[in-house]
Amino acid sequence: MMSQNISSDPVAAKPPVAKKIPKVITAHGETWTDDYFWMRDKKNPEVIAYLEAENAYADAVMNHTKALQEKLYREMLARIKETDTDPPYREGNYLYYTRSEQGKQYKIYARRRGSMDAPEQVLLDLNEMAKGHPFMAIGIFDVSRDENLLLYSTDTTGYREYTLYVKDLRTGQNTKIAERVSSAAWANDNQTIFYVVDDPVSKRPYRFYRHVLGKSGDELLYEEKDEMFAARVGRTRSRGFILLTLASHTTSEVRYVPADRPAEVLRVIEPRAHGHEYYVDHRGDTFYIRTNDDGALNFKLMTAPVTDPQRKNWRELVPHRRDVMLEDVDLFADFMVLSEREQGLPRLRITDFKSGQTHYLQFPEPVYTASLGVNRVFDTRTLRYNYQSFITPVSVYDYDVDKRQSQLVKQQPVLGGYDPTQYQSERIYATAKDGTRIPISLVYRKPLVRDGRRPLLLQGYGSYGIPLNVTFNSNRLSLLDRGVIFAIAHIRGGGELGKAWHDAGRMMQKKNTFTDFIAAAEHLIAEKYTSKDRLVATGGSAGGLLMGAVVNMRPDLFKAVVSYVPFVDVINTMMDASLPLTAGEWEEWGDPIRNAEHFRYMKSYSPYDNIEAKEYPAMLVRTALNDSQVLFHEPTKYVAKMRALKKDKNPLILKINMGAGHGGASGRYDALRETAFDYAFILWQLGIQD
Repeated sequence: MMSQNISSDPVAAKPPVAKKIPKVITAHGETWTDDYFWMRDKKNPEVIAYLEAENAYADAVMNHTKALQEKLYREMLARIKETDTDPPYREGNYLYYTRSEQGKQYKIYARRRGSMDAPEQVLLDLNEMAKGHPFMAIGIFDVSRDENLLLYSTDTTGYREYTLYVKDLRTGQNTKIAERVSSAAWANDNQTIFYVVDDPVSKRPYRFYRHVLGKSGDELLYEEKDEMFAARVGRTRSRGFILLTLASHTTSEVRYVPADRPAEVLRVIEPRAHGHEYYVDHRGDTFYIRTNDDGALNFKLMTAPVTDPQRKNWRELVPHRRDVMLEDVDLFADFMVLSEREQGLPRLRITDFKSGQTHYLQFPEPVYTASLGVNRVFDTRTLRYNYQSFITPVSVYDYDVDKRQSQLVKQQPVLGGYDPTQYQSERIYATAKDGTRIPISLVYRKPLVRDGRRPLLLQGYGSYGIPLNVTFNSNRLSLLDRGVIFAIAHIRGGGELGKAWHDAGRMMQKKNTFTDFIAAAEHLIAEKYTSKDRLVATGGSAGGLLMGAVVNMRPDLFKAVVSYVPFVDVINTMMDASLPLTAGEWEEWGDPIRNAEHFRYMKSYSPYDNIEAKEYPAMLVRTALNDSQVLFHEPTKYVAKMRALKKDKNPLILKINMGAGHGGASGRYDALRETAFDYAFILWQLGIQD
């Protein structure tokens, strides 16, 4: 199986050597061999033994950093207020909130009637629920209209396979409703529940059910047959409608049932048409429809009468704007909020329905993130939103729409004397090889002397049209205070600059994502923020694909790489429709099964398929045994093949969480331990000892 000779000396420790079982693969006239295909068998004891050997090797290589890991853990923990309460939000007659207690890994969900001075009612204590499980996460959390019943779901493995329950908040009794539930919502009668179930193999949300409490035999209302589409159910804030949204990466369709008449038949707003995306909300006698119809690449807002909402009755309310991405629409009784993005920055635009006046919330920093918070009340003049930046901790505000004034409800405490004036953030631009300007957001501890001597951690993602937002992280201070600059490259394929930015980094233009990141790294070096031997790159999931691609293309550019749950075995995964999520991804990456051009292009950048016998940077690769999005075997195979081929003596370690999923450890203390390990690796490679 393998040979290993674990030592506490990072140089002397011998890595596990994976056996090779050649598997010949043929596609589109090409034939190649995959020596590590066997690693995908999670039930094979040899696979588990190999993973355990990799963990032992990783711990041996990192053993000399144990004191540093402990120091990092203690200082990160010291910044956290361990016993704390999140800002409560109002729904009906209650204030709902979560809180944490010192020494406990998980949140406690609770409520108080009328005010925070009323007695507390604990709804869910995740610490109790986690007993006997390696992982605990809450998915759905929805209280019935009469406030007596809680609809909730739990995942106890990290595989994102949630079980749906109803808890009677008067008696404490729990009733299991269904397994593999990805979304659910109450109707207004306090007894009808709509929910969506995932396919047991592909994990695609595909079946839509109606459940009535006390009745057996849930009714299947709709099954999505197209493997490119996923289903999601939700209830509008107005409580007017239950909406079933069916969407691929490029096309969507919405069906609806009145929330007051949940037994009615499911109706469609507008039948799907390839390339047409639309999403729906409700207010009064009107549906509001965010759509990319008629060339509205960045989306526009239309309205339609509830009585007959088909396409011919749509009327334009907010036109398409070439430089502004309309990301979301939130409706309230007397106003609406548009979540937009312009020049890479989020904006919140408020329109009063009575006066017709529109204004934007103003934010004080050049680089930031702002988004709506929890807003469960429809008829209100107060809007809750969240704000943060590299320097400003997560801050929850209540905004008076009439007075146009924001009131800080709570800012995330950062203990230990955090002084934001000691840090600075900025936005700079690199130039890609085709002349495109690539935004880079940075933060560092002052003063900054640009002499190329500062270490720098550069993060990237660049996929699915998802922006990599600027966020605050108190853990990051442990790097900044040691002189490390932190930077985000907002590369094409992401959503920072609208839909065109996404399209320019997907399918047959995917390599722009990788060359943009390389251009950002080269710019930071040229401008003397850092140098090659002081530069560490990091990314996760599709950002792990980015890491794998750029180290194959430019291994000389980085001192080290930290890759989280990386999507690196692109061809094998995208050619196997039985794997979770594969089919739906063809509109992001291409279809290598039926399209030879897609196949050859993807194979030309797939990290696993392009590992060569050359020198690579030091690398830490993380995965999790129960990851359902990037299955554990991808990074495992990747590391095994790289070990067999690479010509350098730089550390290459694989760390596997044997009891978690795509997001890593679920417990907050366990997650801090993982971060301390990662930071110790980064600092070790940067030559920072303490």
